[in-house]
Amino acid sequence: MQIPYDPKKIEPKWQKKWQDEKLYEADDVSPSPKFYSLIEFPYPSGAGLHTGHIRSNTAMDIISRKRRMEGWNVLYPIGWDAFGLPTENFAIKTGKDPAVVTKENTDNFRRQLQSLGFSFDWSREINTTDPAYYKWTQWIFLQMYKKGLAYKAKMTINWCPKDKIGLANEEVIDGKCERCGTQVEKREKEQWMLAITKYADRLDKDLDTVDFQERIKIQQRNWIGRSEGAEIEFPISNFQFPNNEKTKVKVFTTRPDTLFGATYLVLAPEYPFIENLKFKIKNWSEVELYIKQAKQKSEIDRTAETKDKTGVRLDGVTAVNPVTNEEIPMFVADYVLAHYGTGAIMAVPAHDARDFEFAKKFGLPIQEVVMERLVDAKNPHVPGKEIVFRDAVIAAVRDPKTGKFLILKWKKQPWTTFVMGGIEKGEDAATAAAREILEETGYKNVKVVKTLREAQSEFYAAHKGVNRVAHTRNLILELVNDEREKISDEESEIHEIAWMSLDEIRNAGMTHSEMPIFYEGFESIEIPFTGRGILTNSGKFDGMSSEDAAKAIVEAVGGKIVTTYKLRDWVFSRQRYWGEPIPLIHCDNCGWQPVPEEDLPVRLPKVEKYEPTDDGESPLSKISEWVNVKCPNCGGDAKRETDTMPQWAGSSWYYLRYADPHNAEAFADASKLKKWLPVDWYNGGMEHTTLHLLYSRFWHKFLFDQG
Repeated sequence: MQIPYDPKKIEPKWQKKWQDEKLYEADDVSPSPKFYSLIEFPYPSGAGLHTGHIRSNTAMDIISRKRRMEGWNVLYPIGWDAFGLPTENFAIKTGKDPAVVTKENTDNFRRQLQSLGFSFDWSREINTTDPAYYKWTQWIFLQMYKKGLAYKAKMTINWCPKDKIGLANEEVIDGKCERCGTQVEKREKEQWMLAITKYADRLDKDLDTVDFQERIKIQQRNWIGRSEGAEIEFPISNFQFPNNEKTKVKVFTTRPDTLFGATYLVLAPEYPFIENLKFKIKNWSEVELYIKQAKQKSEIDRTAETKDKTGVRLDGVTAVNPVTNEEIPMFVADYVLAHYGTGAIMAVPAHDARDFEFAKKFGLPIQEVVMERLVDAKNPHVPGKEIVFRDAVIAAVRDPKTGKFLILKWKKQPWTTFVMGGIEKGEDAATAAAREILEETGYKNVKVVKTLREAQSEFYAAHKGVNRVAHTRNLILELVNDEREKISDEESEIHEIAWMSLDEIRNAGMTHSEMPIFYEGFESIEIPFTGRGILTNSGKFDGMSSEDAAKAIVEAVGGKIVTTYKLRDWVFSRQRYWGEPIPLIHCDNCGWQPVPEEDLPVRLPKVEKYEPTDDGESPLSKISEWVNVKCPNCGGDAKRETDTMPQWAGSSWYYLRYADPHNAEAFADASKLKKWLPVDWYNGGMEHTTLHLLYSRFWHKFLFDQG
């Protein structure tokens, strides 16, 4: 007789046995090799577990069980990332204490997880809202404060007037609060900041040493946004300050090699002295309105690749390109950010996709100054052969009647080409093309219909027995009529002509390494060349590589080589209740003073209402008996900081606490940290990896530096 499997009876029995025998508890003294498997600890919402939790936990549980069976000493811990806005919003709505809500939610989560039989080490359970845990979150913050990494600064924040809270850029969608849909305002507010930018270089470089998936490294590198470039000054024409000092706009550029192609400047709406220029700006009312509107947008909205580029010309104000001495227009545009670089950019539309799009929209000049270096893989340079430099033209001639193109089939070489040849002294590209077409094919009357981007081609010219380095001007022309002369016997012996459709050309194995440039032209695709290459139309720097020219041009204009980061210091304070109190006290005589370590944790007091005040302060600011304290330094009257920490605070170091979760003397014992770290396998959602792992790495590096 088959006995039915009843999970309600059988599974609790064995789960209790596992728990009683401490089967899944990690051993701090075992000589077996350790394996630390970690999940992104869950936020305990009122809804309970969702399938994402089960998916992630199950995958990590399988790995953990396998390692145990292989003889490893496995640490597979669990805890709760329980501070944050969802619970606070629930408290605001219901009036229920967030601590009570959190306990109910964690109890439910624990019951659900245990009923599923996951092999967590429940003896190491942590909760970021537990004062015994956030004591050490506050302690770490104080160490950062003492080292100058925590500071308070006035800044513009995204403000939701309905929720009465500041919002991160990521929480603003199309200018509205992600949670309630209210139009977001910009407000100036003092905020506690963490100087993560002081670690920017290490956070970027050390990605080479961590065992992350490549796409996670890319996400973090993009967020850090390390850029090596130069600062270059552009004088403003016919303007100086009252002290007779000329006004200059300092731009940051990663491409100083393209300076000769800078045809306009763009300033961020927040750029400091636009206001000082308003008496010269003829359309000031238009500029002022644009600046006001731009400041209401989130950074994500302003810089989205798919966003239509907007801007307003500063009519009446021009700058001077320091290498060409030409006056160029100036714009204010929201795709330039005040905190990145200098808040001003030189725009080179021939070599930057964003600038190209903007220039097309506003009808601005596009000056090509860098050409692609093309090495012909089929006919590479032959070692030992003479290298001959020349200016050349390649001409694709189209018959408008048939749509076919004029082709040369070489008789003594395995080549199929367009008409091509050298540009002689005194000729421009169009004149040279017409001459070569006449000489090689006999067609007398042609016209240029499109000038394509230039290139430097390197190949072995077998018919001449030399290595060529050719600066090619690439043109598309059309026959004006069929009038034609007889070509010379010499030319007839070299090649014969043919007419091919575009499809036939694609299948013909055309010899030119410039073919991708021609395909763009045939298909009316306008793509700026954004790579490094060889300079052209750049005066004495012509023929230099981008790398060599960049240094030479910066030196020539008195610029400065610099490294910048897109990463900004971390806005760390929140004007909310449900978070770790920031353990600082302000005294009018002594300034900001850290709460003495023996007085940690600074516990959250009880409040009647959880909403921020109408002026945006935390509800903690209303509790005078909690706020008003004595200064730890002088003993005079002082006030506590009423801002709290963001949810990121507790999750930035939780994996360290699992190594020694019950330690009351330190955030973890050094010997236990040494035993269990590093984490061997981490499983979490891709949507959280960028900031979560970045902040964790920052806190980890800081703590490492403290010894």
